[in-house]
Amino acid sequence: MRDSQANIMKWRYFQQSLFFALFRAAALIITLALGGIVIYIIINGISAISWDFITKHPTHSMTKGGIMPAILGTIYLTVGAISIGLPLGVASAIYLTEYAKQGRMIRLIRVGINCLAGVPSVVFGLFGLAFFVILFKFGSSILAGSLTLGFLILPTIIGASEEALKAVPQTFREASLALGVSKWQTIYRIVLPNSLPGILTGSILGIGRAAGETAPIMFTAAAFFTSKLPSSIFDEVMALPYHIYVLATAGTNIEETRPLQYGTVLVLVALVLGINMVAILMRAYMRRNKRW
Repeated sequence: MRDSQANIMKWRYFQQSLFFALFRAAALIITLALGGIVIYIIINGISAISWDFITKHPTHSMTKGGIMPAILGTIYLTVGAISIGLPLGVASAIYLTEYAKQGRMIRLIRVGINCLAGVPSVVFGLFGLAFFVILFKFGSSILAGSLTLGFLILPTIIGASEEALKAVPQTFREASLALGVSKWQTIYRIVLPNSLPGILTGSILGIGRAAGETAPIMFTAAAFFTSKLPSSIFDEVMALPYHIYVLATAGTNIEETRPLQYGTVLVLVALVLGINMVAILMRAYMRRNKRW
């Protein structure tokens, strides 16, 4: 009997060790792949990085000069997308979690949200073209691009926000309501502050996707080249993802611009990492000061 139990324990320990080894191997492969890509981009793009490259306009059919308009355009579109997607996403998550009566309709809505998360970005681009550019007559503009990207990242933010709201203990709500506090005040003063770190996680994922998408802004906001900076939200802009696409596929001297392509990719990666780092630091600060 004891030998049988010992064999069972050994088999379970072997299974545990095997799966832990597989998980470590998977994590190592992902880390090496990501590190290899980043190192490859740095090696090929670092030669193009200079102060002029960061602060000047493209010149000579975009074979020389800098990418400053594309950097600003990417920042405008990313900030615009988050400004639109974050409030709508959090408000939707609050309704689905705190107010909506759970049933078949809410389950169908959640299924729809999950399906939207898997829709190709080019479909959102065509939606933005038909809806914001043509129907609402915003034209190719920062506003149309930001709205399209905002809807693109909406499912991600809703999903992360729902999970963050559900993670707040139900006893917090019950104690607040028992003291006579209204439901909205309970959500605003108790639930939301304690769920902000999780909501920021969804925002971080949304920022990364919004800043790196090409297809949606190709139809709604991005310009092949513009000699002036945007003066309003109704102007079109250059953007780093579309600029990379143009240099790599539609430029007049593709091979000549190869260093510029890698340099632009390096700047885009650094910009996304920088924005994400700010959000991560904010999330870490909020977690340290969490009330529970």
